[in-house]
Amino acid sequence: MRLAIFAVVMALGACVGKPALDDEKLSGENFNLEEFFDGRVLAKGQFQDVFGTVRRRFDVVVTGTWDGETLRLVEDFDYEDGTKEQRIWQLNKTGPIVADQMWTGFADGVLGVATGEERGDTFNWKYRIDLPVPDGTLRVNFDDWMWDMGDGQVLNRAYMKKYGVDIGEVLITFQK
Repeated sequence: MRLAIFAVVMALGACVGKPALDDEKLSGENFNLEEFFDGRVLAKGQFQDVFGTVRRRFDVVVTGTWDGETLRLVEDFDYEDGTKEQRIWQLNKTGPIVADQMWTGFADGVLGVATGEERGDTFNWKYRIDLPVPDGTLRVNFDDWMWDMGDGQVLNRAYMKKYGVDIGEVLITFQK
């Protein structure tokens, strides 16, 4: 019986609406990934499970450098339990220099190539990663969304899946 209830809850969770690059833009901002993340950016975030329970909180210092071709992001995570983690991304533009920008990227733990697209005030980033967690590693798929809110602020909401099933979300606010 518990398994059946769990299956129904998970199926309903999969029906929740998610953002799309074609959604109406709510601001006149144009996200410029390499401009926003060039330099030092501070962030606060949390992971919450599919039921909405906050499971983990963290602070992040992102140090970015843009050399005209590659955006290098050094992310230093500091979790509330005292755990520290560093992830270093190498991102490259792959599309034409127009309003819509395509990106690819690599970082330790990422399986294959991460792909992303900027459109208007939005950036969508998708990848599969072996994510360090307190008791080991969790292989998950990220559908990561960022919105340029203006005034040096970016809102980030990342949907996490394992075996095609939603397992939670990461919410982050970035401040330049």
